[in-house]
Amino acid sequence: MATALSKTKSPARKLPRKEEKKKETTVEFLASLAVVLVVGLFIITFIVQAFEIPSSSMEDTLLIGDHVFVNRIGFAPDSHYLGPLLPYHDPKDGDIVVFLSPAEPGLYVVKRVMGVPGDHIHLRDGIVYRNGQALNEQGYVLRNGSYNPYRDNFPAISASDANSVTPEWRLTMSSHIQGEDLVVPPDRYFVMGDNRDVSYDSRYWGFVPRENVIGRPLFIYWSFVESSGQYLKRSAADRIGFIFHVIFHFFDQTRWGRMLHIVR
Repeated sequence: MATALSKTKSPARKLPRKEEKKKETTVEFLASLAVVLVVGLFIITFIVQAFEIPSSSMEDTLLIGDHVFVNRIGFAPDSHYLGPLLPYHDPKDGDIVVFLSPAEPGLYVVKRVMGVPGDHIHLRDGIVYRNGQALNEQGYVLRNGSYNPYRDNFPAISASDANSVTPEWRLTMSSHIQGEDLVVPPDRYFVMGDNRDVSYDSRYWGFVPRENVIGRPLFIYWSFVESSGQYLKRSAADRIGFIFHVIFHFFDQTRWGRMLHIVR
């Protein structure tokens, strides 16, 4: 008689229970949010700053309605404590810079540096000569074909014979002229707009003091066909109207192709 063999079952192994994820308390959430806000505020205040291009003086490099982030650190005054850690340097020829206008207090302006301290500058028929060498500016300069003796042959024509020159520049420009050149003094910069024939720049109001320089534009984070600058000086109704205009035309009037465009 056959006997049945009984099989004994081994006891089931118990899998280790996963530790439950600790939930973030309200206090911890608020603390994390505060850290993010403080870091963001620090970056916006001391490292980068947002600016809008209000005029055509830098076309086609920068257009009216371009919104750019500006690096405030690169051209900041050197620091005894942070100098080795942060890449401070003075603006150099060809840099695009944002600065406080010497001609209109409180106005932020963007131009290209054409002369640093010690440079000799003059224009002949619209061509810029730096230290005796004609500059090749085909990559960025825009001309409209017009001719203006003072503007295009600076500083050969006296400032007293030109329009739109500030009174201060009329008085002081001659003291910086050697031969046919304008010599850039220490801690000053000579700047011009890329849209050369319409730009209101150092030819009309003089040098930019080093302390007026804010920073260098990094990239365009948004570009809209119209600029809010033309509405800021108008009535409150115009400003509100512009806000609604942006809301309704955000997609069809945003220049998507300029988004994240590096400024050079």
